[in-house]
Amino acid sequence: MDDNTYPKADSVRQFDETFAMCRDIYVRKLQDYGASWRVMRPMSLTDQLFIKAKRIRTLETKGGAMVDEGIMPEFVAIVNYGIMAMIQMQLGPALKADISPEYATELYDRHVAGTRALLAAKNHDYDEAWRDMRVCSFTDIILTKLQRIKEIEANGGHTVISEGIESNYQDIVNYAVFAIIKLGESSSPHC
Repeated sequence: MDDNTYPKADSVRQFDETFAMCRDIYVRKLQDYGASWRVMRPMSLTDQLFIKAKRIRTLETKGGAMVDEGIMPEFVAIVNYGIMAMIQMQLGPALKADISPEYATELYDRHVAGTRALLAAKNHDYDEAWRDMRVCSFTDIILTKLQRIKEIEANGGHTVISEGIESNYQDIVNYAVFAIIKLGESSSPHC
């Protein structure tokens, strides 16, 4: 086994640790703000994801930040906003925070479970190809998927042959998970 081959069990552990870290931040923000994000329409959440991904790309390109927040928190935000977007697709937007923090957490856990199952399946099928990718490639893929979502949203949510909006959100979340893991590995190439 060479240094670039990781046992699947190690990846599963890293996926679970990353989702747990993101969930912890989500739950703590629910304590501060409640489910205030419930007022956002799915398109607004797509734009919020775009803002986060665009900031990451800017930081990658410029190599520094004027606001003291790094790339890692932005990828965590992408995971959490991606899950919120899937919840909004399920429930539709509200005019106020209409769900309890407990129910918001239950919905989060359900969507993470489905997204994590997809992540594990694709990780198996692609033989952990993400391990050999650069973090900046994840950023570019996330931005591409956001452009696809915007096109689908502009077409009223309809596609002819392509996967839909939720599948793209799941992929965005999964690429952000990969980025978080890679950023946590000190020897991983960023760009």
